[in-house]
Amino acid sequence: MENNKDLVSIIMPTYNCAKFIAESIDSVLAQTYTNWELIIIDDCSTDNTKEILAPYLQKYSNINYTCLQKNGGPAVARTEALKQAKGDYIAFIDSDDLWYPEKLSKQISFMKQNNIAFSCTGYEQIEENGKSKNIALIPPEKTDYSKILRLADPIGNLTVVYNRSVVGEQQVPAIKKRNDFALWLQILHKIPTCYGMQEILAKYRLRTQSVSRNKLKLISYHWYLYHHIEKLNVIKSAWYIFCWAFVKGTGLGIKRIRINA
Repeated sequence: MENNKDLVSIIMPTYNCAKFIAESIDSVLAQTYTNWELIIIDDCSTDNTKEILAPYLQKYSNINYTCLQKNGGPAVARTEALKQAKGDYIAFIDSDDLWYPEKLSKQISFMKQNNIAFSCTGYEQIEENGKSKNIALIPPEKTDYSKILRLADPIGNLTVVYNRSVVGEQQVPAIKKRNDFALWLQILHKIPTCYGMQEILAKYRLRTQSVSRNKLKLISYHWYLYHHIEKLNVIKSAWYIFCWAFVKGTGLGIKRIRINA
């Protein structure tokens, strides 16, 4: 039975995503778990995002929208959403990604039944146009601090839910890219394990213009994350950058399965 204590605060940063955000919101509205609030933080979009959101904001009191005064990047937007969150559970979805209808229902049940504070699920990859790539990534059943570094973050941002009453208040580390990875590392300093559901419950959209897909540019972000935020020494930082490049280059260590074949 759902009650106010089981409220899920869904964190959705957005920037110039008018083309996709309605579909993302619709996937939240389609959830069989209904005790949620959606917090949308607009990082100063210059497209027609506000016009797309207007009918949703008029109709649904549990969808909240804030436009930042200046562009600060997704870490700033996520932190602002966390400040506004009222729920005991925190979930994440970007404004171009999608959830399966039973995503929250199954994941919250999984966490409550097993006394879990930090969890993730499998997710399907889709093209920018929404067509399935027929590939899904499945997280490890258990991920600790060491494993998440070795596997270059096998936790999909759009699949994470954590129990705020256990994990505590969080701020997303101020790094432009890989700030979700930085947040998981931050949480794993306090909560030893992220538990992975072996079920596919979300869809991750691969964008052709995404900076995160440029692996060379990401090296500097990983170095900053490992050496400056996590305070790892030079050798360990370099080693984990090698691990990241190896895993991303070979796919070894990451469980991928074919679907809809």
